[in-house]
Amino acid sequence: MKLSTKGRYAVTAMMDLALHDEKGPVTLAEISQCQDISLSYLEQLFAKLRKGGLVAGVRGPGGGYRLARAANQITVADIVCSVDENVDATRCKGRENCQGGRRCLTHDLWSDLSQQIHEFLRGITLAQFVERDAVREIAIRQDQIHGRRCRDAQGRGEHKSAAA
Repeated sequence: MKLSTKGRYAVTAMMDLALHDEKGPVTLAEISQCQDISLSYLEQLFAKLRKGGLVAGVRGPGGGYRLARAANQITVADIVCSVDENVDATRCKGRENCQGGRRCLTHDLWSDLSQQIHEFLRGITLAQFVERDAVREIAIRQDQIHGRRCRDAQGRGEHKSAAA
């Protein structure tokens, strides 16, 4: 069992958006460049994230995407579920037909594990993750490489790379 690329990329893109949301709308091209995710793939993901009420599009010059809710109101589970990702450790996808159309011996174990993973992801908000020092340091490094603005290690939004 593992989280697919779809779920991982959606969480990564939402983290990037949360880190830069205070500076205004973020374009998918910026996220694509900094996170090394294909633009067309991001467009597909953001259609689902928008439909799930997690992001809002801003049209016109300076447009892009913003968080539709405060970062402390968006959990990692919200993101994963919005892109139709199901973190399920069972072989039967919860249908209880694992072994010849019937439940297997370990169905409850894998089902319980799936529930624990979902509860874990539901307990982590974007805001909590953004506040981690390691996350902010990585964001600053990425922004320096790509000439973007981001909050600095103290949470201020005035950092601008010398490369820009």
